[in-house]
Amino acid sequence: APDAGDRPSPLTAREREVLRLLALGRSNRQIGEELFITGKTASVHVSNILAKLGAASRTEAVAIAYRQGLITPEATASG
Repeated sequence: APDAGDRPSPLTAREREVLRLLALGRSNRQIGEELFITGKTASVHVSNILAKLGAASRTEAVAIAYRQGLITPEATASG
């Protein structure tokens, strides 16, 4: 059986970038600043992600994405 890595993502490359930042707890405004887009555009990407993953919230979208292997946990810097 093919693993999750072989299955094409339902998300665009930009949506995957937004999802990665969502997983880090970023707000729409912060996502916009990091990706050089407006907060409104970030909001549209988030809405599209929720719809495509069938999630009711940002948190649920991140959980689904982890389960489906769309994103992987990133190492966090500890000070």
